[in-house]
Amino acid sequence: MGSSGRVAVFSLGGTIAMTPGGDGGVVPKLTAGELVGAVAGIGGVELEAYDFRRLPGASLSFGDLIELSGRIRQVVRDGVDGVVVTQGTDTIEETAYLLDLLWDGDAPVVVTGAMRNPAMAGADGPANLLGAIRVAASGGARGLGCLVVFGDQVHAARWVRKTHTSSPAAFVSPNHGPVGHVIEGRVSIPLRMARGPVLVPEPGREVRVGLVTVAFGDDGETLRALAGRVDGLVVAAFGVGHVPQAMVPALAERASAIPVVLASRTGGGPVHEVTYGYAGSERDLLSHGLIPAGYLDPLKARVLLHLLLASGADPERIAETFPAVGGRGEDR
Repeated sequence: MGSSGRVAVFSLGGTIAMTPGGDGGVVPKLTAGELVGAVAGIGGVELEAYDFRRLPGASLSFGDLIELSGRIRQVVRDGVDGVVVTQGTDTIEETAYLLDLLWDGDAPVVVTGAMRNPAMAGADGPANLLGAIRVAASGGARGLGCLVVFGDQVHAARWVRKTHTSSPAAFVSPNHGPVGHVIEGRVSIPLRMARGPVLVPEPGREVRVGLVTVAFGDDGETLRALAGRVDGLVVAAFGVGHVPQAMVPALAERASAIPVVLASRTGGGPVHEVTYGYAGSERDLLSHGLIPAGYLDPLKARVLLHLLLASGADPERIAETFPAVGGRGEDR
């Protein structure tokens, strides 16, 4: 499908915008205009470049992305057909999903970046930016929320993950695969997934959500240290949703006070709900009030729980949202 129209490009910094600094390491320096100027072959797309932040991906915050979502609404109201966000790859799997939960419009919002900075041989930033612009300007991407484009693959923000520290092919969707591709300059998106909830954070509402990864021999001491310090918690458990028996009392105590979401640390497959029945199994944990994340990985589950709490969702709504969004709510 061809691409045309107006696309706004917001630069947040990251590897795609980095050049060598005084100490020999690269730092974010390039502007949005400079990034766009390095891309050839746009065709009939009118581009608008905006410098929003100049930070490494690791230093972006929920507040930054909530503010960005407001700017996106503004440019779309002003007639932009699609939006591209460039940023550091360290947090793309989280920020893209955050934008997906904040964005209720039909205009595509496409996140991309680079694994190799502009000073390296084979820098992938210009090609990724070109692909993202084409997707953002494509009619076939409308109504799909936020997408991630890397290596001419189009991924749904809900499922994409970074799976390698340095490979240009780091971004994949382990459970569901890409929803489309950019081939010979044309955008093809044959798979369309249902949109998730749109959440509106309450201004000034402070939320802190913890993430605990279960490890061999874990006795739950980290969980006990979080008592009274977080508003919600995600547990990245073994396998299909298992923890050491010694952790169960601490988890049950936390789940009686705050929402606790059970996800898998494996990187693929959903949390189970009824297969295993021993102490520390998924059945045991769910009986203590933990909420199954389905296919949502721990990082995505934390983003969803954060926004649910920030929007004032009650426990019932939180418990209903995760099975629906995580892909395990069908045929119930």
